Amino acid sequence: MGDASSSTEAQPSAPSPPTPPPPPTLSLSLVQPSTKKKHRPAKVFRIFRNVFRSFPIMTPVCKLPSLPGGILPDGRSVAGSRITGTLFGYRKGRVSLSIQENPKTLPTLVVELAMQTNVLQKEMTLGMVRIALESEKRPEKDKTKLLEEPLWTMYCNGKKSGYCVKRDATEEDLNVMEVLKPVSMGAGVLPGKSETEGPDGEMAYIRACFERVVGSKDSETLYMLSPDGSNGPELSIFFVRIG
Repeated sequence: MGDASSSTEAQPSAPSPPTPPPPPTLSLSLVQPSTKKKHRPAKVFRIFRNVFRSFPIMTPVCKLPSLPGGILPDGRSVAGSRITGTLFGYRKGRVSLSIQENPKTLPTLVVELAMQTNVLQKEMTLGMVRIALESEKRPEKDKTKLLEEPLWTMYCNGKKSGYCVKRDATEEDLNVMEVLKPVSMGAGVLPGKSETEGPDGEMAYIRACFERVVGSKDSETLYMLSPDGSNGPELSIFFVRIG
């Protein structure tokens, strides 16, 4: 009697399915802004981001501080420069703010806000939204510019939301800016996480032209401009140092 192992041929294993290719990365055509200055990346920014990203979003009531706006005491308006601002994020993730010289340039500032995207969308449907980002005032000899602060405390319509961090633009951030390059103003959704089904996997965005008003070295304000002067969603973002 022959050996059973010799009478049974080994069955070849089924070939493993091919590994799907990674999602395509857009070829970036964004250019450097004319006001961009080169600087060494600060590792402390990334440390702050990693630490405070894990903090819970808080909602204690807090009085919104008196902040400089675009009106002088005598009632005259203050003219400012025009910039492009984009608020974007996954619906149940934190919303980020990107500031660009115009839609064709690389971001000059990206701040991860202490608010979920769907919460901000809801606030904007209810009326005017005032976002205040506060940081501590620095000594006179400190030359750190206001928008270079690594850490902010955020208030939305007078309620403390938590902590925001300035961060370098990620590859995903740059891809979003590249896709939105033809858009000067508008709102909508972009395809996002393929593993998340339904609206939660979509990247929501609001892009608008903002009037940037510099009150002092310790205060700046961004006013959203309506494309046709109508009473659309109103949004003001205040950057201020206090103390």
